[in-house]
Amino acid sequence: MTEQSRTGAAPAGPRLLRARRALRALGIVLVCALLAAGLIRAVGVQSFGIPSASMEPTLPVGGTVTVWRPDALADSVDRGDVVVFDGRGSFIASAPPSGAEQLGSWFGVGPRDVYYVKRILAVGGDTLECCDAEGRLLLNGEPLEEPYVPHGMRASDTDFAIEVPAGRVWMMGDNRADSTDSRALLGGPGGGMIPVDRILGTVIGHGSAVDSVIG
Repeated sequence: MTEQSRTGAAPAGPRLLRARRALRALGIVLVCALLAAGLIRAVGVQSFGIPSASMEPTLPVGGTVTVWRPDALADSVDRGDVVVFDGRGSFIASAPPSGAEQLGSWFGVGPRDVYYVKRILAVGGDTLECCDAEGRLLLNGEPLEEPYVPHGMRASDTDFAIEVPAGRVWMMGDNRADSTDSRALLGGPGGGMIPVDRILGTVIGHGSAVDSVIG
């Protein structure tokens, strides 16, 4: 009795075996690549493209930025930091990202038009007011020097006086005349203050690869 008659089926041919091995190897490579990308984002860097002029001249439109995004970064952000954050629930009128969506962002999976880049001007406990007689912002009652704002531009065309609660930050673009930022949310839920846990990371330089797009 032959092997085929005992099993009731012909053994898989060499081509089929090779195809199965190739598919298995491809699956392993894809899983490893996805895990590696997630690990890099979780403890390293991610690149973003800049489609708007809101941060000019610091970050020119059409350029890219490299963002450092370790897991505990949000605990160490400070005034003056340029950061990328998820605008859902604040800049974008939609619910904040779910746990699954947040996890997906670490792996570069999910919507890419929800990220913004702005400069932190005030953190929890700070007061910020616009403006003094010279058109400068007042941070905790003192004039705020802002060399990154285009020369001759007023710090803000919108007058405001806010106090930032714990766990939130106030953000503005450097190009004050062409930036949708915390000022646009005055009077809305949260009053323009962005939750710290929405921050993805701080901008550490210009990059060459573009994974996502920010406003």
